Amino acid sequence: MKNYFRVMLGAKSAYAALCREQGFIGADYQIAQDLSADLFDNWRDFNQKYRPIFLDAHPEKSMIGAGLACGALWTVAKGIQKGDMVLCPNGSGTYFVGEVASDYFYVPGQPLPHRRSVNWLAQTILRDDMSDALKNSTGSIGTVSTITPHAVEIEKLLGVQLNDPVLVASDPDVEDAAAFAMEKHLEDFLVRNWAQTELGKDYDIYAEDGEPVGQQYPTDTGPMDLLAVKKDKSELLVVELKRGKASDVVVGQVLRYMGFVKEDLAEPNQAVRGVIIALEDDLRIRRALAVTPTIQFFRYQISFKLVKT
Repeated sequence: MKNYFRVMLGAKSAYAALCREQGFIGADYQIAQDLSADLFDNWRDFNQKYRPIFLDAHPEKSMIGAGLACGALWTVAKGIQKGDMVLCPNGSGTYFVGEVASDYFYVPGQPLPHRRSVNWLAQTILRDDMSDALKNSTGSIGTVSTITPHAVEIEKLLGVQLNDPVLVASDPDVEDAAAFAMEKHLEDFLVRNWAQTELGKDYDIYAEDGEPVGQQYPTDTGPMDLLAVKKDKSELLVVELKRGKASDVVVGQVLRYMGFVKEDLAEPNQAVRGVIIALEDDLRIRRALAVTPTIQFFRYQISFKLVKT
C-alpha cells in the first residue's frame, strides 16, 4: 500500500531546491555516522540506540526531544518505503511531490547526509489549493508527518487517478475522511486555544526550543493527539481527543500511550497521567474510568451562532 508523508528538507525548507535538483530527500540531526547497520524494523529499537548519541550532540535537549528527533530520522531512513510519496514544502507556499525510489544511503559531509533517492514529479501542489484539514496536517511541527488519510485529495490536486481506491479505508485509525477531518479540526482548535482551557491552567503543550512538539507525538502504538507537561515539570499528560461520543476502547488506547511515555520519555521523578476529551461519555467508559484514577474525562462544547450585520 502506498503511503504519503510530508517531509521538511532542512530548517525552513532551506534545502528543498537542492533536493529537487539532485533527486533526494534527507535528514541530519548532527548524527555523523552511517545508519545502515542499525535501521531496525522497530523504530523503538533504533531510538534506544540513537537517543544517547543524539543527546551527546545536543545536551540541551530533553528525552522527549531526543525521541522525536530519532523517530523522525528513522522514518526518513527506514519507515518511508520505496514507492511511497513525499510532499516537501519549498518555503514559498508550494509543495514538491515525489516518489521515493531507493533505500537509505549516507553521504558524509553534505547537507542532509541521511538520504533516500526520489523521483520528483513535474506537478507541484500549492498550499492555497489544499483543504484546511490537509493544510493542518502538512503544517505540523517536525521533520516528517504522515498524511496518508488525505491521499484522495492529494491525488486530485495532482490531477491523477488514485491507484489504490481502498487506501483511506485501510487505515484502522481513520473511519472516513470526513471523520478524520473533524477530529483534526477539533485538535487544532484545542491547540490554538489551549491557554483558555481548564487544562491550560496547569499544563503546557510540550515544546522544544519554543516550538510545540507535543501535537501528534509518535509512539510505538500510533501517534498520541497531545503530550503536555505540568508547569512545574512534575508530570507528563497524555491527551486523547475524540469527536462525538467516546467508547471504553479509548481507555486502553490512553493507557498504552501512558505506558510508552512512562517507559521511554518520563524522567525518573515525573508522574504520567491521561485525559480523554469527547462530546459525550456513556456508562461503559464511566465504569472503566472508575478504576483508572490516573485518567480524567472532559467534555467539550461547541457553540454556533449567527450575527446579523
